[in-house]
Amino acid sequence: MSWISKTFSSSIGRKIIMAVTGLFLCSFLVVHLVGNLQLFKADNGVAFNAYSEFMGHNPLIRALEIVLVLGFGFHIYEGLALAAKNRAARGGQGYVSDHIEQNSSWHSRSMAMLGSIVLFFLVVHLYNFFGSLRFTDVPRDANGNEDAYTLVLEAFKNPLYVVLYVVAQFALLYHLLHGFSSAFQTLGLTHRKYTPAIKLVGYAFSIIVCAAFAAMPVYFYFFK
Repeated sequence: MSWISKTFSSSIGRKIIMAVTGLFLCSFLVVHLVGNLQLFKADNGVAFNAYSEFMGHNPLIRALEIVLVLGFGFHIYEGLALAAKNRAARGGQGYVSDHIEQNSSWHSRSMAMLGSIVLFFLVVHLYNFFGSLRFTDVPRDANGNEDAYTLVLEAFKNPLYVVLYVVAQFALLYHLLHGFSSAFQTLGLTHRKYTPAIKLVGYAFSIIVCAAFAAMPVYFYFFK
């Protein structure tokens, strides 16, 4: 086994991969959110359909999808591997230390569970939107763009999907509350002057992004 494979199969190596891919996926969340905010424009979906058409058919974006899939894949795999390794080290009994809750937050101890909820949502979300837009004949709007807006309207009229969407955003929120600052710590980007600011930015980022995403299904279910 080469030193590269040894390094990245070790606990610290897996944490580095988790940190790098996690921060990359945070950048994806920002881009995805900015695009989805087009849903709130009072233009019957014209802007959102144009955005969706661009994201679905631009060659550069299509190439970057491969990078995004790899980012998700490595993040999920390494996260599950770390969780399994930690559980095995504890004899499969979970957290057995006395008063462990006094030394760590609930969400820091529940990263695997929270990530699994987000993963389940991601599969359903991709099936509803990516699958429909990529593999079915979606009607087009007056500008010739695929009518992704109508897909959103129909999906967000399903109360079960709305509940799943909102629950997933809460899971993502707690996942990010721990993961954002932990990524910087793992990469050695810590300093007694800057670490509090990083944690503050992480909290703000987590709350704003997840609240904005959660607002979308709630708004469309009750007001559209």
